[in-house]
Amino acid sequence: MMTRLYANVLSGAVCAALVGAFVAVAAGQSAEVVPDPPEPALEQSAPEAQAPPEQAEEPAEPPGERPQPDATQPAAPSYNLLTANRLTGDWFGARTKLQDAGISFDPLFAVGYQQNFRGGANTHNAHDVAGMAFWNLEFDFGKMGLAPGATFFARGSQSWHSGIRPDVGSLTHPGVVVSTLGDSEIEIQKWWWRQRLFDDRLEFRLGKLYTGDTMDTVEYAGNPIGKFMNEALFRNMTVPETIGLGTFVKVWPTDWLYLAGQVVDAESDLYINRRGTGGFDSTFHGPARFLTYGELGFLPAELPVAEGWWPGHYRFGVWHDFTPKTVFINDLGGRRAEQLDNSDVGFYMNLDQMVWKENQYPTDKQGLGLFVRYGLTHKHVNLINHYWAVGAEYTGLLPSRDTDTLGFGVTQSILSGQHRRTIDEFDDRETVYELYYAFKLTPWCTISPDIQIITNPGGQKGARDALVGGLRITMSF
Repeated sequence: MMTRLYANVLSGAVCAALVGAFVAVAAGQSAEVVPDPPEPALEQSAPEAQAPPEQAEEPAEPPGERPQPDATQPAAPSYNLLTANRLTGDWFGARTKLQDAGISFDPLFAVGYQQNFRGGANTHNAHDVAGMAFWNLEFDFGKMGLAPGATFFARGSQSWHSGIRPDVGSLTHPGVVVSTLGDSEIEIQKWWWRQRLFDDRLEFRLGKLYTGDTMDTVEYAGNPIGKFMNEALFRNMTVPETIGLGTFVKVWPTDWLYLAGQVVDAESDLYINRRGTGGFDSTFHGPARFLTYGELGFLPAELPVAEGWWPGHYRFGVWHDFTPKTVFINDLGGRRAEQLDNSDVGFYMNLDQMVWKENQYPTDKQGLGLFVRYGLTHKHVNLINHYWAVGAEYTGLLPSRDTDTLGFGVTQSILSGQHRRTIDEFDDRETVYELYYAFKLTPWCTISPDIQIITNPGGQKGARDALVGGLRITMSF
């Protein structure tokens, strides 16, 4: 009941905000458009709002003279629905003062509609309106003067509905954010202490971590809030992900090279249905089973070419999972005993590179970027043992729409040959084609129509290809 109430309240806020924005546009309000903030990453707080100009010190008033307004004193910035970076603005200056003091609170809301128009497992009532809300809170102890380079981050999250994956019958969720968790009350999804040392050459985190925040990230396909919606384009389907207690370390020997490692509890409360324990129960009791990751990254901040400087990122990683997994065998109708393997390993790589830039301003993102992902793991315990994805993203393709984004991607999840030989002879591969356009209605609101074609849903030969359409709205409060 409470979850439904949260959903109704947030949905009402969306409708009211959108109506206000369109009315303002229709009324012909003119305002200078401020540069958009970077796309909000799931594990980071939004960039700091710009502080208002300092007030000039006024001279003492002459005795008996009536005070006169200072014509040179800048007026306090007023709230404008079309140009504000967040829907709720600066809270009459309180948000800026809090950020200057080292406290950031950045709620983020995503809601969307998806429908399976054709094919798949079912098209009758195969639609859903779903969403998620994130409540991000960060304390910067460096700004507070308590611990230089230290921050504490926590996120509360809630969701409603579970998407249309059962109707499509696919291996992956057609909508990662909208939605995969079903109805869920507000809970602490993750939290950590982060410490940076030696001029940010060394970073470590300790807490309840989501492995997708730190390992195998991709510039043009790693944010389901504002980019691709399908799970197979958001993440590598051969790389295990979890949320659990653990630690993360990253070292930068040079500006363009880093080494990273992570250890996380593989039996967190997300998977063993002990929600509310915060992961402490599974981490400090029972068998010691962890997910471990190692990653080598080449991130030249600027790649020199004839026309200027283009950013690129190249990552290579390995992982090891100590969780027991069932080996694919022909059990002869139950006459053969189950076999387990508790040493699963895999390899992944991803490359993203800007190949065309409209201008050479270092912070400007207008242009064309490409990405490639690949993953390989053991075929005797993993249903998907090969994975690849390629895609492109263009920011500012249309004139006067410099912050809009057009994206197209293709990904394929290839099923295990051993599973096909021993269990299901109809195993094949699932391929996803996705096209989206992210329209920046305002700096705080993005509307993204999305279309997907999913062939062989579930990776089964003969499965009906599915056509999935959707619309996603994200809002920063």
